[in-house]
Amino acid sequence: MKNALIAAASLAAFATVVPAAAQAQDVNADQIGAYVNLNLGLASAGNADVKAVQGRVGYRFHPNFGVEGELATGLESDTDTIGGVRVNQKLKHQAAGYVVGFLPLGPNTDILARVGYGTTKFRTRAAGVSFSDSEESWNFGVGAQHHFDGVNGVRVDYTRYEFDNGPGDADVWTVGYTRRF
Repeated sequence: MKNALIAAASLAAFATVVPAAAQAQDVNADQIGAYVNLNLGLASAGNADVKAVQGRVGYRFHPNFGVEGELATGLESDTDTIGGVRVNQKLKHQAAGYVVGFLPLGPNTDILARVGYGTTKFRTRAAGVSFSDSEESWNFGVGAQHHFDGVNGVRVDYTRYEFDNGPGDADVWTVGYTRRF
């Protein structure tokens, strides 16, 4: 089921950018090049809702296609009572790589879709016991960005993490600063 969802998300991501590729000559060539993002995020995974800071480095090699790497670390842990036991969960770190499709709506505004693979490490404490676990995941998401002056802007996105062996998956919402170089 997960592989079918990943394949469907990949097809949807590329289907949104293929029509725009035919119009690439109308898109501002300044969009091609390196970019960075600094984001705040909320990750909801099962019972845990953890906050994170996230950085991305990417390269847009075509008006409609690019790649990006992502690193994140948890800012705040989440404590819930599960079965009468207080459980504290925290994102230790996360890393992923993505292929990104861009649909330019104008010289400074894009809708984007991305598909990638990553690893996430969580720490859980309950009843005096602490353990950490890392899980790999296929990730896919959508978002939008707008550069106010052609260089500096804001980006919002949603990414779904489908963990390979974990008990659940995660929904991650981010908002942050983006800069083109």
